Parts: sequence; structure tokens; C-alpha cells
Amino acid sequence: MNNITKVSKISKVLVANRGEIAIRIMRSLHEMQIASVAVYSTADRNALHVRFAQQAFCIGEPASTQSYLRGDKIIEVAIEAGCDAIHPGYGFLSENAAFADAVKAAGLIFIGPSAESMNKMGDKISAKNTAKSFNIPLVPGIDYAIRDIEEAKKIAHQIGFPVLIKASAGGGGKGMRIVHDAASFEELLKLAQSEAMSSFNDDAVFIEKYVAKPRHIEVQVLGDMYGNLVYLFERECSVQRRHQKVIEEAPSSILTPDLRKKMGECAVQAARSCNYYNAGTVEFLMDEQLNFYFLEMNTRLQVEHPVSEIITGLDLVKEQIKIAEGQELSFKQDDLKINGHAIEVRVYAEDPLNQFLPDIGKLVTYKIPQGPGVRVDDAYEEGMDIPIYYDPMIAKLITHAESRQAAIDKMIQAIDNYQISGVATTLGFCKFVMQHEAFVSGNFDTHFVPLYFKPEVLTNNGTDNDIAVLMAAMVLSEKQQIIADEPYTATSNWKRNRQ
Repeated sequence: MNNITKVSKISKVLVANRGEIAIRIMRSLHEMQIASVAVYSTADRNALHVRFAQQAFCIGEPASTQSYLRGDKIIEVAIEAGCDAIHPGYGFLSENAAFADAVKAAGLIFIGPSAESMNKMGDKISAKNTAKSFNIPLVPGIDYAIRDIEEAKKIAHQIGFPVLIKASAGGGGKGMRIVHDAASFEELLKLAQSEAMSSFNDDAVFIEKYVAKPRHIEVQVLGDMYGNLVYLFERECSVQRRHQKVIEEAPSSILTPDLRKKMGECAVQAARSCNYYNAGTVEFLMDEQLNFYFLEMNTRLQVEHPVSEIITGLDLVKEQIKIAEGQELSFKQDDLKINGHAIEVRVYAEDPLNQFLPDIGKLVTYKIPQGPGVRVDDAYEEGMDIPIYYDPMIAKLITHAESRQAAIDKMIQAIDNYQISGVATTLGFCKFVMQHEAFVSGNFDTHFVPLYFKPEVLTNNGTDNDIAVLMAAMVLSEKQQIIADEPYTATSNWKRNRQ
């Protein structure tokens, strides 16, 4: 598939990231007897990932633009430390094709896909065109950038309202508007273009059919440099706030074996369409009739990769390193089986009672849950401060059991045993989700939060029956007006200047 020069075993890796993902990568490196090098900003001088590595280098001031986004400085440190390779984790420079090229030009190995694959899948329109050439299903709409208002109006009428206007560049819901009728189309188009320009310096947008009750389902893929590609089954990521994932699980509760196979094979085709190797994720939108459509491909390790690791028994970071060394995959698709069910909740320093706004402060109490089937990926200990400069995720809490309900029950117990004080967290919200009938039954979509969640649910101190009545009343009042301002999106919580 590629022009490959077999490389010798990697012996030392610089981890170009911070926090829990840096530590998670270093754990796998240490198990493989590979030395690890940390980089840190002045705000992270006492961070756990700095202590966890064999060596650590300060690369700048707290702002990510002056530290974790300084690709030139990171490469300079890697060379100084005698590293063979750089692992970018997720966020920061992980999907920066120019950085991947610069790493290679410096004589180092980039533990990730090629810059060419990143470029093909980094732009939504380019990604849609690439997928289209391989007959991968797309949401009805146009697959080219449009700026002319009159032409856009004609296209919207042809597709049929409601439609979704989406920025070609970027993510996180920016440059995106739902248009329910022709009267509001022009105004919303201009707003989408303006937001896209201010966020991404590119006002290109495209138009597609709006799916009213979408589910967000993604497929983990893994490929080597010899054209061998497999899918590691799917993750359900429909519980989101601010268009960003909060809870993920694997496998999805609604996929049949046949549908799982079809989606997996489509994901592999999407990866093959851009000559992809290493770990990646193909994201799909699914409608009420279980039709699925390609959204985008994330050319990196995902935040939620642990649930895929747990149900397959694979260590994705170790597989990434082996692939970067030029090794072939040691298994085929038929060797992969789903083992039980895994759920991940993201523990953020955010206040669910105040629109999930980030919180900062000292972790006065910090004790993690333990036990069989409980995993915590974190980078904090009691007494540490939550810095203001980066994404407010404290940890990822993952449970695994033989069935979905058992995994849910274990998660509720783990949340109860997770002790955090000093900052507001999403733990109470996550427990609310685990106990909600819509989640337990599997009958939910990306509008779970606006449809079912109100702060009163967490502050209500009445009986279980009182809470049930309150939840039912909220559903009745919200169902008729939901989704007006909630476009679906392929989301990533770790893009651009965030970890």
C-alpha cells in the first residue's frame, strides 16, 4: 500500500500532550519497555504526567499556543532528548498534518496516520467527496462549498426543509444552523458563514438534509502500512452537551449483528479511501429507521478509546506503536469478538446546575473508585488545582460487565464511590443519565440533554416518586419545542486549542 521502510524498534517516545492521555500513553510505553519523555507548560510544572515520565522538559507558558501547540519546540526537545518518535495523543497537534510532516522531516516517527490522510479527512467537504467515491452513504445534500445565497436557496428547496447549514472547516457545532423554512434561510446562512469565518477563517459552508432525531455512532478502525484494515466495532456517543460527548458505550444497544457488520465494513472503506494506517475513527449519523450516514473521520486516537479496548482486549496505544514501527497487524477481522459491555463517563470540572460551565479550584477531596471491571484514566490527586488554561476534564471513568445493564449498575456504584470535593463535577449528571429510563432502554438520541435534563433533577431532594414525576413533566413540556437550536454534529471534545 505504501512505500515502506522497515524501521527498527522504537526505544524512546516524546508524548506531545498533557493530563490523563499523556499518562495513559506512557503506561503502555513502559509496559513495552520504551522510555517516555514528557513536555509541560509552566502551569503544569507539578502535573502527574511530568512525574510519570523518565524525562520532562518545559516548553513554554501556560497558554497552549505558547506551549503544547509549539510544534517546532516539541520537535526540538524530541531531538535533544534522543527520541525516536512522537505520540501526539488527542487534541493539540494530533490532527495537524503540517506537524506530522515536520516530525517526519526531522527524522522522527509520527505515531499516527500520514499527513496525506489527515488532509483528505480534515476538511468535511473533502472527506464527503472521498467517502462518496467509495459508495459510502452520505446524508442527502451537496458535497461542495457554496457561498452564493441564491444558489444556496435553490439547493435548500431541492433538498427540502428542514436543512442543516454546516461550515466546511472545523467542528464543535460552530458555523452550523438548522433552517426550518425558506423565510429564515438567508439570515441563518449569513450567520453560519460569519461564525465559520470568525472561527476558522473560512466562510465555506455546505447544505444537507436535517435529521430530526439522530444518533451518533462511531466505528474504531485500525490499519497497518501494508493495507490491512480492521474495525474494532462501534461506540454509541449520543449523550452530549454543547455538541460534545459526555457518555460513550460499546457496543451500541441498537445495532444488530448485520447492521454492525455493514457499518464496520463502511468504516474500513472510508479508511481505505484515504490510504489510512494507524488508529482512526469513522463517525456516522443514524436516523430513526436505522439508516446510517458518513459524517467525518477523526484521524487520531479518540478520548473514548478505552471502551473499545475493553470489549476487544486490545491496547490501542500499543497497536499504534507497532504500526508506527512498520509491523503488520497480528490479527484479522474474524479474530475480533465483542466481550461484554463497557461504558465511559467523562468526569468534568463543570457545573451541571449552571449550564455545564467549567469550574476551577482545588481538589480538596479526591478518591477514585476501585474494583473488578472499574477503570479510571486520570491525572490528578488530592490537593491539586484544576488549571484554567485547558479542557476541564478530570478523568474518564469506565466500567465493564457481562451485560449492558450490569455495566450500568456497576457505573452507578462507581459514581457513588468517586469522592470529589472542591470543584463542581459532572458525576451527578452522569448518574442521572445512568438511571434515566431513556438511557436504560436505549431509546435516546443526541438531544438527550435538552430533552430530559434540567438542573432541578439534581437539586430535588424529594422521594424517588417526586423525581419521577418531575422528569415526566419536563419531558412533556420539552418534547414539542426541542431541537430548534440543537444541530447534530460529528463532535470532538479535543480539537483546536483544547486538549
